[in-house]
Parts: sequence; C-alpha cells; structure tokens
Amino acid sequence: MTRQIREQLNSLIDAGTLAAGTLLPSERELANTLKVARNVVRGAYEQLMDAGLLVSEGRKGRSVRSGSNRGGGKKRSTGKASKSKARKK
Repeated sequence: MTRQIREQLNSLIDAGTLAAGTLLPSERELANTLKVARNVVRGAYEQLMDAGLLVSEGRKGRSVRSGSNRGGGKKRSTGKASKSKARKK
C-alpha cells in the first residue's frame, strides 16, 4: 500500500498536478481519506522525501520541493577533506 501511495504521489508531482510548494495533506488526513493506517502514509512521505521530491516544512507539514532543489536524497558534507588539507605545512 505504501508503494501505491508513493507511486501515485510521484506521478502527480511529475505531471505537475502537485506543483512545487504545494502543501500535502497531513498524514492523518490522507490516511483517513484513503482508509489506511497512518504509518502507511508516513512511509510513502518519507520515501518521497528521501528521493528529494518532498521537503518538510516543520509543523506546517510537507510540501513538494521545487525542481531546481531536487537533489535525489540527503547530501551531507563531513568536512574531513578541508581539515586534512589545512594540516599540511
């Protein structure tokens, strides 16, 4: 079920039906509408966030990420490369 929700939302985003910046329904609201458990919706939302399609807006909820910011997942720099260069004399 999580896969079906994820694929449906992904299709709506790709088609432009859900435009960048559009707030999605809360987990509870969508779960009640679809008559599924809330964790099913949460799983779909988290997978779309990991794919870089959604962004968390804190207490406002989740929204569609703008096309220019879609990175395809989380990217974090450890900063180790700059530290090792700084130590060379």
